[in-house]
Amino acid sequence: MRSRSKITTWSLCSVMLVCVCARGAEPSAQGVEFFEQHIRPVLAERCYQCHSTRAEKVKGGLRLDSREQMLKGGKDGMVLVPGDPDKSKLIEAIRYINSDLQMPPKHQLSKQEVSAFERWVKMGAPDPRGDALPSAPATQPAPFDYQKERQFWSFQPVRDAPAPDVKDTAGLISPVDYFLESDCEAHHLHPTGPAPKRALIRRATYDLTGLPPTPDEVNAFVADESPNAFEKLVDRLLASPHYGEQWGRHWLDVVRYADTAGDNADFPVPQLYKYRNYVIDAFNNDKAYDQFLREQLAGDLLPARNEAEKHEHVIATGYIALSRRFGSRNAEFWLTIQDTIDNVGKSMLGLSLGCARCHDHKFDPIPTSDYYALYGIFASTTYAFPGTEIYNHPKDFVALAPPDEARKLKDYYDKLADLDDRIEKLVQERAPLLARQKALKQATTQPTTRPVDLSIDGRTLKEVLAELAEAREELHKLEYFGPPNVDRAFGVSEGNAHDVRVQRKGMATDLGERVHRGFLQILGGQKVPDDEKGSGRLELANWITDASNPLTARVMVNRIWQHHFGVGIVATPNDFGHRGQPPTNPALLHYLAKRFIESGWSIKAMDKLIMLSRAYQMASVDDPANAAIDPNNKYLWRFNPRRLSAEEIRDSILADSGSLDATVDPGPHPFPPESDWHYTQHKAFVADYPTDRRSMYLMQQRIRKQPYLAVFDGADTNDTSPDRPLSTTSIQALFMLNDSFMHDQADKLGVRVGLALPDEAKRVDYAYRLLFARPPTDEEIRVGQQYLRGVELKLKQANVPWDRQYRDALASYLRVLLSSNEWVRDTLGGGSVDIRGSVCPAALPPPVLTDPRHP
Repeated sequence: MRSRSKITTWSLCSVMLVCVCARGAEPSAQGVEFFEQHIRPVLAERCYQCHSTRAEKVKGGLRLDSREQMLKGGKDGMVLVPGDPDKSKLIEAIRYINSDLQMPPKHQLSKQEVSAFERWVKMGAPDPRGDALPSAPATQPAPFDYQKERQFWSFQPVRDAPAPDVKDTAGLISPVDYFLESDCEAHHLHPTGPAPKRALIRRATYDLTGLPPTPDEVNAFVADESPNAFEKLVDRLLASPHYGEQWGRHWLDVVRYADTAGDNADFPVPQLYKYRNYVIDAFNNDKAYDQFLREQLAGDLLPARNEAEKHEHVIATGYIALSRRFGSRNAEFWLTIQDTIDNVGKSMLGLSLGCARCHDHKFDPIPTSDYYALYGIFASTTYAFPGTEIYNHPKDFVALAPPDEARKLKDYYDKLADLDDRIEKLVQERAPLLARQKALKQATTQPTTRPVDLSIDGRTLKEVLAELAEAREELHKLEYFGPPNVDRAFGVSEGNAHDVRVQRKGMATDLGERVHRGFLQILGGQKVPDDEKGSGRLELANWITDASNPLTARVMVNRIWQHHFGVGIVATPNDFGHRGQPPTNPALLHYLAKRFIESGWSIKAMDKLIMLSRAYQMASVDDPANAAIDPNNKYLWRFNPRRLSAEEIRDSILADSGSLDATVDPGPHPFPPESDWHYTQHKAFVADYPTDRRSMYLMQQRIRKQPYLAVFDGADTNDTSPDRPLSTTSIQALFMLNDSFMHDQADKLGVRVGLALPDEAKRVDYAYRLLFARPPTDEEIRVGQQYLRGVELKLKQANVPWDRQYRDALASYLRVLLSSNEWVRDTLGGGSVDIRGSVCPAALPPPVLTDPRHP
C-alpha cells in the first residue's frame, strides 16, 4: 500500500508540475501558430457558446476562453493535462468513447479536429491567450507604431549592398563569396577547398533536377578541363525539363499541394494536376516570379495574348482553390478563407497572418482589422467547390472553353446545386414529420376513426416524400448523363464583391465593425478603390509583387538559397517577423534581393549566381578547428552535405534500376467517375495509384500521407512545408532492405549491372559509378566480391534454384549499397562504403532471409 501511495502521489505531483509549467512557460512560435490555426477556431465555433463569459450560463462551471480557466477546469475537476491526451477529460469528451461524456453534445467534431486537439495536448497545450476577461473589441485601433516597426530588419526597403572588403581574396569567384568571406574572417574561420569534380556534378545534378547523374555525364564533366566547365554544367541542368519538376516540388511544398480537398470525406479533385503542371512549366520556362505570383492570385483577371495563355492564367488560380475544405457541408468556408490567408502570408510574405484572426498579432504589427481587410478580398471570390459528404457534386469549376461551352457547364452546375439544396431542405423537412408519425403510433393504443392531422405548416409527410423522390430521380438522371464535355479547371472567379465585418475572437457568429478591403498597413495599407466592382484580388497581387514591397523578393531569394545550401540566410523561411530568426548575413540578403529584382525576378538567374560561387563549390569535409568555432556551419566555411529527400530517394532508385518513366507533365490520376462519388466521413476517399513516374506525380491526399512519402518525411499536405524536417528511423532502414519495391528495383538494377559486364570486379566497379558517381577502392571491390560469394553460398544452402542464386546475391548486394549513408547524400563524403558487417557468417544479410521470393 505504501509503494502504491508513493506512486499515486508522484503521479499527482507530475501532473501538477506539468500544469504549472503550462501556466508559466511562454509557448513556442510553432505552438502558438498551431493553436491559432487548429484549436482556437474550433473552441470559438463549437465551445464558447456554453463555456465562455458570453454564455448565458457557464455549463459545468467550465470556461474554455482563457488559458487559466481551461487549466483550472470545472465543477468536476481538471479537464486538461498538458502532455497527456489520455488523461485529459477534454480529449475523452471529444473522442465520444464515453456515452456519459460527449462534447459537443449534438454534433461530434470531425476526426481531423479531434486529432488536432490530441496533437495540441501532446505538445503541452500551448495557449497564448491571457488569463484576464475578454478585453475591448478587436476593432479598436491597434497599438502599433508603424514608423518604429518599419525599422525592423525585414520591413526595411531592399537596398543595394556593395560587396565588403576582405583580406584574403584568393579563390573568391563571385560577389557572393565576399559577403561570406567577410563573416568567416570576422570569426577566424578558414573555408575548405574546392569539392572534387565527381562530388560537384552529383551535388549540382541533384540540386537542379532531383536525379542522379549518369556515369557518362560524370565522365564527360571530369574530362572537361575548360575553365567554364562547371558553368556549362549548370546551364545544361537549368535547361533540363526535370529542373521544373525539382523546383516545382519546392513550391508545391510551400503551398501545401494535394490532389484531394481535405474535407471529412477527402473528396478527390481530378483537375488539380493542371495546377501542378502549371507550376512545373513556370519553373522550366523561368517565368518571372512576380508574374508567377500575380497569376496565382488573380490570373483570371489578367490580360492574355491568346486563349492558351488565358487558360494558363485561370489554371494558376488553382493556388487559391486548393485551400483546404472542412466538414461535411460547405458551411465552414470561413476556415477555408483562413487557410488561404495563412498560406498567402507565409508563402509570399513570410508572415504569420493567421495569428491576427482572433486578436491583434501578439508579436508582429498586424492588427485584426488588416486580417479582415484581406478576408474581404477572398470572401468576394468564388472558389471551385470539389464536393462534400452532404453536397457531393462539384460546382463553380472554371471552364477552359468558349463562352457558349462555358455557359453549358455553368447551367449543369446550377441545376446540380439547386437539386442538392432542394434535397437537403426536404430531408430536413422530413425529419420532424417522421418523428411526429412515430410518436403518434406509440401514443395510440386504441383504433380511432377520427382524422389525425400529421402535417406541419400545411405540409404532409406524403407530400414531402413524393417531392423528395422526384428530386432524387431528377438528380439521378443528371448524374447518369454527366457533365457536358467541357474542359475545366479547379480555380477561382469573381464573386459578390463586399467588405466583411470582424469576427470577434474568431467567432463567425459574433460580428463587429465592417473593414474595408485592403492590404497590410505595415506594407503600405493600400485600399481597394471604392468604385472597384471586383474582389480586389488583382490589386492584392500588384501590392504583393510591387518591387518596393520589402518582403516578397527577400522571402523568395531566401528560399532559393535554402534549397542550395540546406538552410536559408533566414533560418525560418516562413517567418520574417519578430518571432523568426534574423538573417545570418543581412547585407548578402539585401544584395541577392536587389539582384533578383534587377534580373526581372528570374529564379534561374539566381540559381546560377549562387551556384557559380566558391561557397557552393566547396568541399563538404570537416575541419576540427572551424567546427570548434562554428559547429553548425552558420557562416558556411564548408558545404553542408544534404540527405536526399523522399522523392529523390525513390526517383534515384527508379533511375538507377532503369525503371523510371521520365515523362514530364503527365495527365490526371485515374480517379473514379464523379457519378460514383458518394464518400462520407465514415467511408472517405482513400486510394493509391502505383506508377513508375517521378514521385512528384504520386497522388497525394490530405486525409493521410502517401504511404511511401510518410516513411521518408514527405511534405505535409495540410499545412505549408517551408522545409523538410528529417527523421532517421528503423522503419526507413527496414524499407530499404525489405520492402517489395526495393526487392523489385534491386533485382532490375542487378540485371542492368549483370548484363553490362561479364567480370564480377567490373560489375562492382560499374555499380559504384552508377550509384555513387565514383569508382570503388580496391578494398571495396574485394569486400563486394566477398559479400557476393558469401550470400550466393547461403542461397545455395537454402536450396534456392541455381539460376537464381547469383542474381539474388547481386540484388542483395545492391540493396546494401542503396541503404548506405553515402548513397542517400547529395554530395560525396570521401569515405568508403563499409558493408563488411553484412557478410559475417553469424549475421546472414536480412535481405536474403526476408526476400518475399524465398520465405
